[in-house]
Amino acid sequence: MNNERQPLYMQIQEHFKHLITTGILVEEDKIPTEKELMERFNVSRITVANALTQLAKDRWIYRIPGRGSFVQGKSIPQPITQSYDRLEVNELQPTPIVEESIKPPATNRRQMIALLIPSLEDYFALRLIQGIKSTLDESRYYFAIVLTNDNKDREKEAIIELIQKGAAGLIIFPIDAESYNEEILTLKMKKYPFVLIDRHLPGVETNVVSSNNYLGSQLAVSYLWDQGHRNIAIVTDSPLSTVTVESRIAGYMEALKQKNALINPALILTEFKVDYKIGVDENHPLYRYIRNKLATAYITLNAKLGLHIAAIAQRLELNVPNDLSILTFDDPSSGIDESGSFTHIAQSEVEIGKQAAEVLLELLNQNEIASGKYRKIVLQPKLIVRKSTGPIKK
Repeated sequence: MNNERQPLYMQIQEHFKHLITTGILVEEDKIPTEKELMERFNVSRITVANALTQLAKDRWIYRIPGRGSFVQGKSIPQPITQSYDRLEVNELQPTPIVEESIKPPATNRRQMIALLIPSLEDYFALRLIQGIKSTLDESRYYFAIVLTNDNKDREKEAIIELIQKGAAGLIIFPIDAESYNEEILTLKMKKYPFVLIDRHLPGVETNVVSSNNYLGSQLAVSYLWDQGHRNIAIVTDSPLSTVTVESRIAGYMEALKQKNALINPALILTEFKVDYKIGVDENHPLYRYIRNKLATAYITLNAKLGLHIAAIAQRLELNVPNDLSILTFDDPSSGIDESGSFTHIAQSEVEIGKQAAEVLLELLNQNEIASGKYRKIVLQPKLIVRKSTGPIKK
């Protein structure tokens, strides 16, 4: 790397060209991994990715997904082209995004629109998918779903691989993480069509469709307050301070302030996780909290946690709602063949899915990306009163 004024990715290219032309690296030698190169050259992953991709384009090296990069020889394995109607997340291997603007390849075949979502463990996710699918069914695109398993690295790999496989656009439900995914920032910089759902990235303007989480908590607190509850706990099993969690807790605190109530930090339960596989754990701090009757009402920031608290109450022989009230964000029931029993904040997830798909189709059809205009759609939540809440017992 003789010219220190060269961009870093070009310096890395020149380094490997020198090793190959001088015979230090020979045919079929493996190039160090991206992580190793990041550490060796003290550069970002994107810089390494740019360097390796250009070396591959110039036929100095070739790349095999899942295996790595190798010095180019006379007989090079040809890439295998496959048709994907569905992608499983375990198939995904990282391949870098490096073009100045990312555009799906022109083709007469139906192109893919993919949803990246952390899990399919509750009815919120299923109703969201229902909304997306109802919009895309009438379009020229087919729909794929990729689970990221609440794993940031998996989310990154999925984004990269989907673009490599020609996805026309992405709908992304970001995972809970302390910092947002740098690949999402890359999509924005490269003007790739995507829409975020449920949560936005602080300080980064993107297309996003979500529910008003702040208002949702205010609706929950106001209702429980009117039922006579004064010790109202707000509970999340996500230990990470995400935008969604912060907004809901902020709405909870504002609602109490409007009631001239003091904020009791002991009623804001955030520092724990629940292993739902083992069921009710009598040694868990949440179990002890409920056993000691420190709150008369619980607002849970997801439906699954509401079901868990109900199971704890049953183990403790506490009656819901006579001994304690439970109000969840989202409906734990399917809503298909039952009316459900939990009072909840409905976020209109079917509508979130529909509008996210509509925004993405507009981006693809009208090329609004180049204009730099972003749409932020915030739907109004609704309070649905059912059997899990009631007046405080006197």
